[in-house]
Amino acid sequence: MSVMRTKSIEQTIREGDEPEYQLKKRLTALDLTVFGVGVVIGAGIFTVAGRAANQLAGPAVIISFIVAALCCGLAALCYAEFASSIPVSGSAYTFSYASLGELVAWIIGWDLLLELLLGASVVAQGWSAYLGIFLDHLGITIPESVAYGSSFDLPAFLLVLALTVLVSIGIKESLRVNMALVALKVFIVLFVIFAGIGYIKSSNYSPFIPPSQPTESGSTMEQPLIEYLFGFAPAAFGISGIFAAASLVFFAYIGFDVVATTAEEAKNPARDLPRGIIGSLIICTVLYCATALVLTGMVKYDQLAEAGSLAGAFEQVGKPAYATLISAGAVAGLTTVVMTLLIGASRVVFAMSRDWLLPSALGKVNRRTGTPLKITIGLGLLVALVAALTPVGKLEFMINIGTLTAFFLVSIAVPVLRRRRPDFERPFRVPFSPWLPWVSAAICFYLMLTLPVETWLRFLIWLALGFLIYFVYGYKRSRLAGRAREGEVPSMTST
Repeated sequence: MSVMRTKSIEQTIREGDEPEYQLKKRLTALDLTVFGVGVVIGAGIFTVAGRAANQLAGPAVIISFIVAALCCGLAALCYAEFASSIPVSGSAYTFSYASLGELVAWIIGWDLLLELLLGASVVAQGWSAYLGIFLDHLGITIPESVAYGSSFDLPAFLLVLALTVLVSIGIKESLRVNMALVALKVFIVLFVIFAGIGYIKSSNYSPFIPPSQPTESGSTMEQPLIEYLFGFAPAAFGISGIFAAASLVFFAYIGFDVVATTAEEAKNPARDLPRGIIGSLIICTVLYCATALVLTGMVKYDQLAEAGSLAGAFEQVGKPAYATLISAGAVAGLTTVVMTLLIGASRVVFAMSRDWLLPSALGKVNRRTGTPLKITIGLGLLVALVAALTPVGKLEFMINIGTLTAFFLVSIAVPVLRRRRPDFERPFRVPFSPWLPWVSAAICFYLMLTLPVETWLRFLIWLALGFLIYFVYGYKRSRLAGRAREGEVPSMTST
């Protein structure tokens, strides 16, 4: 009855074949890559790039994007090894269950929910901001009482409800819409890059790394944890500002790991999952760095708008028509991000319910749609309410700490499983293991230390709630609870 009990890889894979909990295998390598690009592009470049440059790093935000990409790239290699070896829904949660044990798996699953649910909420708010900009250019004004930044963000609420209906219909149908919108979004990002080049002023890059300066003395809770622990004075810009911005723009990369949540629905997971995960990350990193370079070259970093910065940059250089086009593209592009995060969240809860750590009835797949309908609808309503009611700018860091914790534990899990199961076939292997996984874990941990103290406190409260649910419900009802010996796991149909 140990909380560190593990589930064999073979058993994990067999569970995907149980009829009531079997997802349809319909996704190709192209689907997975588009899926990854669809969620990654937009989550940061449309919503936090301007704020990171304006408040923390200046033009050196480009370096921040590279640092965040390095962290994600190393974690992506670890995800690719696991996803190709254990092609089952649940992403990092499923991987850790087979290597680090049930309690760690629960923590990761709980963290992934934090990442995906809050991520969908934040991006829905960003969508609402760009919708307001777009409609303003058309002469239409959303009432302030229900617009972006109000006490109830109605556009964000309605967006999530509409996408919940679409995701409930089926993943292939969702991805058809996703592919069209991703194409439009990539076009808009490329438009920003090529149209903006002509408005770059080299003087805007000076200083490239603004000198470190003390920030206004606010609450201690807003300090990065590393500053609080070691007594550093709160500061922005400089080298510390670059890393602080990296921990913020890290939000821009959340999503490539969502590809791993769909492992069970891939036609050829051993080949296609590594391609989808790594390919989407490479494409997005190149586009992000180019966009950040153009954005900070067009407008001085201290004049960038914190919301809708891409459209705002073209307005500031006298091109409102371009701003209208970008706003329209952002509205379409951010739609795909919210949809993909909803799919990822539902698949994590699906995996946890299939292990009976959450009520097993939740995870039953609807025969007509081939999706976990109850989970999708429930999570959609929750995300809609959080997006509508949560103050703007309060969620990004919480998403990042949940994601970084999952990356940290997955990185550690690779060498652990290599040692425990050296015999298991791995279609994709992390090079230079165990050194690269350990480096990945170290970078993730450092970025976690640059997050604010209040984020850590909220995260600890979230973890405490997770531990309470696990020990009150999941520990006793888990499929592994009370088994006679390794490998004797009851069938789902016995519930």
